[in-house]
Amino acid sequence: MSSVTVTEAPTGSELLLSTSPHLHSRWTTKQVMWFVVLALVPCVISAVVYFGFYQLLVIATAVVFAVGTEALIQSLMKKPVTVVDGSAVITGLLLGLIVPPNFSLVFTALGAVFSIAIGKMVFGGLGYNIFNPALAGRAFLQAAFPVAITTWTIPHFAVDAVSKATPLAALKFDRVMTDITPLVVGNVGGSLGETSAVAVLLGGIFLLVTGVANWRIPAAMTVGVLIFGGALWMIDPAAPNPVFHIFAGGFLFAAMFMATDMVTSPVTGKGMWIYGFGISLILVLIRIYGGLPEGVMYSILFMNAFVPLINRYTAPRIFGEGQS
Repeated sequence: MSSVTVTEAPTGSELLLSTSPHLHSRWTTKQVMWFVVLALVPCVISAVVYFGFYQLLVIATAVVFAVGTEALIQSLMKKPVTVVDGSAVITGLLLGLIVPPNFSLVFTALGAVFSIAIGKMVFGGLGYNIFNPALAGRAFLQAAFPVAITTWTIPHFAVDAVSKATPLAALKFDRVMTDITPLVVGNVGGSLGETSAVAVLLGGIFLLVTGVANWRIPAAMTVGVLIFGGALWMIDPAAPNPVFHIFAGGFLFAAMFMATDMVTSPVTGKGMWIYGFGISLILVLIRIYGGLPEGVMYSILFMNAFVPLINRYTAPRIFGEGQS
């Protein structure tokens, strides 16, 4: 017969009760958030180097309005203002890094307000939102200002002086495939934080090494793109090769900073693989057969909606529980 030993909590300590899932980490929520902010610094630097100092205004506007919106809503709801945890700063940073260079500051502010108010706070705040708030804000900007959100600026160090579309748009509409090298260093058109693979990987590897981001999701997305993109490439030689899919557009940025969001991604190992494969499949289908050159935003938002189901059906069986 087994026995259970109950130890009383020391006087003055609190017993904290919270709903599952319970994720164990050596870092606090606040530390995790500020680690992500630190990991995004290389992308911010890359944006300034390639597109100019105005981009700091775009990013700062997104951060200020994201933080301000969260603080205002929490104050109006008479709840503790928790902006110091860094989550609103991350939302603003991410939004600022996924808009085009020289984007309107007014539109940026509107996107930041939407990201926090509709993408996050309407669900109850941090930990309750279903969709990635920054991507929700980007989707709003895509619907509200479709011309502005798809107007691109060439980098300062572009080889030619002719303004052209992003590598994905050039492939989609002009059947021209950009070399991989410019995609790696960032000397191509695109959103502020996604053009330089080097900058993205510097921050992403930092998150993986510290355990802030789970390696399974970017691994599943990469393997998925290689499988699905490679299969379609073999069927249709005119389709881009899978390596191009990885380095072009916002794939790497999304894999490291968007899809790995702890709140909107699965908590089980098996679920993370399903989630990552699903994102890659939808991404490849949109890029090749859809009307838009890029599909990373829609693929993540779509899979965000299935995360509760993925968690439910991939949860490990409780010891001693019978099969239904």
